[in-house]
Amino acid sequence: MRCCHVRRLPGRVLGDRAARLSLAVVLTLLLVAGALTTFLPSNKEEHVLELRRGVNSQGRPVQDAFTLVMQTYNRTDLLLRLLNHYQALPRLHRVIVVWNNVGEKAPEDVWNSLGPHPVPVVFKLQTTNRMRNRLQAFPELETDAVLMVDDDMLISSQDLAFAFSVWQQFPDQIVGFVPRKHVPTSSGVYSYGGFELQAPGLGDGDQYSMVLIGASFFSSKYLDLFQRQPAAVRTLIDETQNCDDIAMNFLVAKHIGKASGVFVKPVNMGSLEKETAGAHSGMWHRAEHFLQRSYCINKLAAVYEGMPLTYSNLMISQFGFPYANHKSKA
Repeated sequence: MRCCHVRRLPGRVLGDRAARLSLAVVLTLLLVAGALTTFLPSNKEEHVLELRRGVNSQGRPVQDAFTLVMQTYNRTDLLLRLLNHYQALPRLHRVIVVWNNVGEKAPEDVWNSLGPHPVPVVFKLQTTNRMRNRLQAFPELETDAVLMVDDDMLISSQDLAFAFSVWQQFPDQIVGFVPRKHVPTSSGVYSYGGFELQAPGLGDGDQYSMVLIGASFFSSKYLDLFQRQPAAVRTLIDETQNCDDIAMNFLVAKHIGKASGVFVKPVNMGSLEKETAGAHSGMWHRAEHFLQRSYCINKLAAVYEGMPLTYSNLMISQFGFPYANHKSKA
């Protein structure tokens, strides 16, 4: 009994001390937790933070995802085919279809009836068929990155995944697959063309000063900036139904003070224009198309009171090496 008593007593004393110590620890933790709650955001702040984080249905933050914007006119068959292709892209957050067939019903019911789909697709019906409709700051656009693709352009998932990774390294520039250039002449007038057009003093001509937005990634902030450009820029685009991509290159170059774009060499990209049943050919088939684009460059240079476009010879390939002085045409 004595042994048991002796052994029980220390246990009881230690137990009481442990109990008091545990209570003190709990009280301390409660006080610390109460103090920390003052630093937590309110419900309103949590809502704002959630919008900024913008986690999509697949659990990826919007900052590491992109929104596809595709403008379409009289190519419903190609549109549905391309939506089926692009909807499975890694890191795609949402698709915004700019529907320029004024007065016609968009194929939204057809699309929804054949769901479910990996990402939401929003059809934005337009009241006027304008080229610059795709350059709106859409409220549904929740990502930093925009992937803009023409409605006849089929680009492989591998090409797009790589180009997006390049854009993440150059987020202030247009990262895309189709380079073009402006070329000054002795008369002071600018001309528009591709790699085959040689500029005085620029070697053998394989440089570019623009990356066309119809197959490119760029920051969504430029859609906001576009809305604040001089009215003469929008008027020019509406009058020609052309040159919105050139205007975006002017905007970006002027904003960052260097080359507007980075050229990524595509491995698997092509046009489906000949496969449409709508018989709507692209604008570049118009006889005046290239003349219009030279005209736009000179008009935009006048609007911006100078030439912000600068040249680059950087080409990035999927093998991971930047190349200069390449000989292939765009």
